[in-house]
Amino acid sequence: MAPVVHGLEELYGEQINFAYLDVDDPATLEFRQTLGRRAQPEFYLLDAEGNVLQQWFGSVPPAEFQAAFAEALTDK
Repeated sequence: MAPVVHGLEELYGEQINFAYLDVDDPATLEFRQTLGRRAQPEFYLLDAEGNVLQQWFGSVPPAEFQAAFAEALTDK
């Protein structure tokens, strides 16, 4: 999924902040627990206030991300 996500970051990086959490880094434990992490890979689309707009688990087609991004950017 990394090539897909990095490609999307190139397309949307000026409109959407992409953040990556290392599941092995103890510094991310609190945030991962807040999100209720269940699988790897796991993806979240958050609004500006940190509310979860959508979440995905496992492999996700790029078009599915793009549709969610378009909707979130339209709702701004």
